[in-house]
Amino acid sequence: MSAQTEVPTPSFSVPPGEHAGKEEAPRIVPVRRTGRWAAAVAVLLLLAGALVSVVRNKAFQWDVVGAYLTTDSVLRGLGLTLWLTGLVMVLGFALGTLLAVFRLSGNPVLRAVSWGYIWLFRSTPILVQLLFWFNIGALYPQILGVDTVNLLSPIAVAVIGLTLHEAAYAAEVVRGGILSVERGQLEAAQSLGLGPWRRFRRIVLPQAMRSIVPPAGNMLIGTLKGTSIVSIIAVQDLLYSAQLVYHRTYEVIPLLLVATLWYVAITSLLSIGQYYVERHYARGTAGAR
Repeated sequence: MSAQTEVPTPSFSVPPGEHAGKEEAPRIVPVRRTGRWAAAVAVLLLLAGALVSVVRNKAFQWDVVGAYLTTDSVLRGLGLTLWLTGLVMVLGFALGTLLAVFRLSGNPVLRAVSWGYIWLFRSTPILVQLLFWFNIGALYPQILGVDTVNLLSPIAVAVIGLTLHEAAYAAEVVRGGILSVERGQLEAAQSLGLGPWRRFRRIVLPQAMRSIVPPAGNMLIGTLKGTSIVSIIAVQDLLYSAQLVYHRTYEVIPLLLVATLWYVAITSLLSIGQYYVERHYARGTAGAR
């Protein structure tokens, strides 16, 4: 027998990179999230059912709501609410900024006075404060020869009570914003010869506003809704205007809905404004969006 000789099979070597390049990329299969989608559908169905129930429920009297939504008395109450909110926020933050400076001062007397003010007004309900100022004439019938009963009208009492209350919270908001600025930047600005006011205006304030704006926006919205409490001392704000109408017509639910719709509309606008203000002060940081 003749020995059979094997013919060698030629082998071709493929460079590793070239071989890898011809391979197909692995197929990525998304994770099925059946439970998440089922929960979302269930929530949407519940919300749709609740919305249909509210719209079709005749007890809400939506025709009465539409009739009173833009009446003169309601719009006057809305205007007073907005005016009171703006004035209280301006005065409250002005006094709160002063209290924050006192709290950060090296003077122990100023620190103690600021701490005591914040402690007192944050520990007392706003309703108690308003009623106290409303009855201030029982304690001090005259101040500097002026009759306090004629001096403090219900609107003046509302401004004083709300401002002193908001200032205590504004002081902590401003203090937290100032403390958020790194100490090294202040020392660098001081080494460059910048005075205290220029350091505060050019270095501290722009950076502190990033921490001040979010809680300040929440305070603004809270103050807008909190002004409804002045109806207890007969200040004709939005809620009190609605109450005057339903005390006459006995249509309580529709008039409460009128006040609710206006509060929701104004709060939504303030939330949009807060978003853009926050984005403005967050420029150049990770919080910008």
